[in-house]
Amino acid sequence: MTAGRFLTLEGGEGVGKSTQARALVAALEGRGIHAVLTREPGGSEGAEAIRALLMQGDVRRWSAHAEALLFAAARADHVERTIRPLVDAGSWVICDRFVDSTRAYQGAQGIDDAAILALHAFGSRGVLPDRTLLLTLPGGEGDARAWARDGDAADRFAARGREFHRSVARTFDRIATAEPDRVRRVDASGELTVVTARLIGAIADLLP
Repeated sequence: MTAGRFLTLEGGEGVGKSTQARALVAALEGRGIHAVLTREPGGSEGAEAIRALLMQGDVRRWSAHAEALLFAAARADHVERTIRPLVDAGSWVICDRFVDSTRAYQGAQGIDDAAILALHAFGSRGVLPDRTLLLTLPGGEGDARAWARDGDAADRFAARGREFHRSVARTFDRIATAEPDRVRRVDASGELTVVTARLIGAIADLLP
């Protein structure tokens, strides 16, 4: 049986993670690889219930500490009930966001990175992706895309200010610099198929 893999797509608002996650699944399926799409927060029954709590309501609905705990709880259920069983069965799991998003978004609110990773070590047993694909865009382009997509219907995180999202981008960049074996930056500009080809190139060493 072909070994399963766990891949994540990360990045700020409007970089095309969800679109490219779907496209990557289709590209892998086209190569004869069984691929499954999932997301965070969510991806299991319990985690989807927590997602509704996290994504809806006023920006100030939860404190940063409460958010970090809720994300960790959702992720623990997601890993145990969805990600691990699929990877163990030989599937490639493609996840739209994972722990790096918590490090970036809750980190931008002052939560210590070591604390987030400690929660992850306890709740999800420290599971990390085989490869994280960090989609990047020039400053401001992602914001424009996100506004065109969401308008006034942005969720609790997309609706936060520009400086917040700049801090998120800086944290993603620091993670990529610190963990180059796991995290690969991928230019998200251009046509959908071009970006998908870049993603495939960034996992070429993992392909059977």
